[in-house]
Amino acid sequence: MSTIGQSPATQTPTATSTDRSSGGSRTRTGIGSDRPSWPLTITLIVCSLAVLVPLLVTINMSLKTTAQAVDGQAFTLPDPFSISGYLEAWQLTNFPRGLAISALITAVAVAGEIVVSSLAAYAIVRNWDRRLFRWSFYYLLAAMFIPFPVVALPQVKLTGIVGLDNPAGVAILHIVFALAFNTLLFTAFLRSIPISLEESMRVDGATTWQVFVRLIFPLLAPMSATVGIFAFLGSWNDFMMPSLITTNPELQTLPVLQQMFQSQFSNNYNIAFASYLMAMAPAIVVYILTQKWVISGLTQGAVK
Repeated sequence: MSTIGQSPATQTPTATSTDRSSGGSRTRTGIGSDRPSWPLTITLIVCSLAVLVPLLVTINMSLKTTAQAVDGQAFTLPDPFSISGYLEAWQLTNFPRGLAISALITAVAVAGEIVVSSLAAYAIVRNWDRRLFRWSFYYLLAAMFIPFPVVALPQVKLTGIVGLDNPAGVAILHIVFALAFNTLLFTAFLRSIPISLEESMRVDGATTWQVFVRLIFPLLAPMSATVGIFAFLGSWNDFMMPSLITTNPELQTLPVLQQMFQSQFSNNYNIAFASYLMAMAPAIVVYILTQKWVISGLTQGAVK
């Protein structure tokens, strides 16, 4: 009764103080706090410097002359600036040919991984109630734990027997060894697509192939972009597989061609760094232009 009889003026301060108290605690401890996390900030700065400093040294060394590059002063600015390292690296590695071979292998690997992995994931997801498809998925998961170096020697023997000891064989092996991981990504994404969309097309008389080509594959665009980026970086930067599989030295990729600067031209640091930068440039440009799709594809496949 005493509570009912209290005037509004008496009740208001108590409620206001309670709200202010609770609101203040939420501000101090809430997720939206503007207070920076210094340990995390320092960690990010250190990690950034670990990447940026070697990159700046590489650019700096590539613009020096041969005499300046061997003076042991990596952080001194070039005086004068010289592009002779780039010109010599272009000729020594036959850069246009190596670039064309690397681009061809990468293009085939990217397209093949997207198409083959998406088809495999679609077959597994839509036939999950069948034992064969479930076992196939588990088999692919188990294959993720077998790296290429473990089976490198048998692969070299087999590719030589069937005549695939060339860039075509390298591209095919890239598709095969990435099948497990890519299928896992596509499978997670496909589970978020309602099957009612397919049923509506089948009512109209569409076949399974038409459903995949006209409906499912366009919906897989975010995940296809993610898989394509991973495939591009993995294929473009791969050294071990082309060096073991390709027998013709004239058909080697850019990462393999860089090996010459670790032996025959070991003192020409400006030429070596210039060659490294020319080989890295396409991968850096592609990743900068497409990095937003990596997280987009992964998050859309993780949340239904």
